[in-house]
Amino acid sequence: MTFHFMLLYATTIFIASIIPGPSMLLALTHGMQYGARRTLASAMGNVTVTLLQATISITGLGAILIASETVFYLIKMAGAAYLVYMGICILLSPKMSAMPDKTSATDKEISLGKMYMQAAYVTAGNPKAIVFFTAIFPQFINPGAPYLPQFCILMSVGSLIAFSCFMIYAFSGQKIVFLFSKAALARYIRRIIGGTFIGAGIGLAASNK
Repeated sequence: MTFHFMLLYATTIFIASIIPGPSMLLALTHGMQYGARRTLASAMGNVTVTLLQATISITGLGAILIASETVFYLIKMAGAAYLVYMGICILLSPKMSAMPDKTSATDKEISLGKMYMQAAYVTAGNPKAIVFFTAIFPQFINPGAPYLPQFCILMSVGSLIAFSCFMIYAFSGQKIVFLFSKAALARYIRRIIGGTFIGAGIGLAASNK
């Protein structure tokens, strides 16, 4: 695998990861509510499921998922329902703290494990990621070289990029929350973020394969 191909692969994964979506929106929200340091747990949840999705695509199970309308539909509906649930929870949540790095009442209400699982659920609820990996991996594999080392490299680079993009949003959330410390503005932002989650869930449920 040449440097040119690796750079092209990294660029492709970065663009696909940094584009705002449910996972990045969750990173922004957790960054605003709990601070970037605690959001590391959420990032690990995202990376764990991303690795699982990549592994599924590599082992050929991704092709089965793509071919199975029923399985794909069930995963998509479960993911859509969870996004709507997350949106409702955000709309009903207490106001965002202006000092997310300090212990607050909101921090006490959620554990790092729950943050990890929230990110894992949101990431797992998007089966199109498996379709993406199934489509992109063959483009960067050299059929004349051993497959396993190449897959390990691709997955390692992809995981690092996914983690970095998640944390970029988390740090951004931690920074901008200071702009919304006033109660009225905080309610407005919660409505936007919660509504976006609900809209994303409805959009995912209504989208075609």
